Amino acid sequence: MALHFDCIADIRCRIGESPVYDERTGILYFVDILSRLIYRRDPDTGDLQTCTLESEVCSLGLAASGRLVVALRDKVILFDPESDARQELCQIEEDNPDTRLNDGRVGPDGAFWVGSMDDRVDKEPVAALYRVDPSGSVERKVSGLKVSNGLAWTADGALMFHADSRGPWIDRWRFDPQSGDISERTRIAEPGVAVGRPDGGSCDTEGYYWSAGVSAGHINRFAPDGRLVATYDAPVPAPTMPCFGGPDFRTLYLTSLREGRSAALLQRAPRSGAVFAAETPIAGFPSWRFLDI
Repeated sequence: MALHFDCIADIRCRIGESPVYDERTGILYFVDILSRLIYRRDPDTGDLQTCTLESEVCSLGLAASGRLVVALRDKVILFDPESDARQELCQIEEDNPDTRLNDGRVGPDGAFWVGSMDDRVDKEPVAALYRVDPSGSVERKVSGLKVSNGLAWTADGALMFHADSRGPWIDRWRFDPQSGDISERTRIAEPGVAVGRPDGGSCDTEGYYWSAGVSAGHINRFAPDGRLVATYDAPVPAPTMPCFGGPDFRTLYLTSLREGRSAALLQRAPRSGAVFAAETPIAGFPSWRFLDI
């Protein structure tokens, strides 16, 4: 089965990332990390609104209050998309100029999970994965990472998937939705360049894990045990993250990047950095919300 992608935002992001669909409003949020932008797509008109923040905007999630929880370069904030008001929750790795925050998502426990990455060309295992609770308390969960990425949970909250884009590998963890404890770490896949190094990820209602194969122009669907059960061609060479949305959560939204691509590649794929959407026969489910109220 192929997926037919339509371009819904031809905006040429340097690094488009972190699409999140708000089922209360129908709004799709996403970021352009290096341009320091949060995008907000109107569900009725397709029009885009933007907000520029003070540093790289690395990832975001929905909050129960209607605000967004946002990872900047070295801190996590609460951001009100209506008023632009900001509240700092915590700082993370602020004393390390070689790293920045990267992929982050709200987990079934109502906390914001966010990883860091080595921001240098030659990546070393100096990054980590963190859990940020609504009080702003920070707990380091996983160390020894190069580029933390691919956070996603199954619909029942019992399993967490997590990747290192430069490992490259995908791990599965047993997850406690009440406490946020993780256990039983299992390496389920090591997808290389040809299959697609793992970037952002999402889970469907069947418990399968969809991974953006950023190096191969693929979206890879993995079974919980790591079997690669389907590979879909992305509409651009470097997809960065899928997420499910739409009224029935059968729309797959996909961000992409153009940073670091050659002029020749961009000539062949001029929509690199755009956002796309495709209808899928398999549904996703609503995102969890950060418990800020």
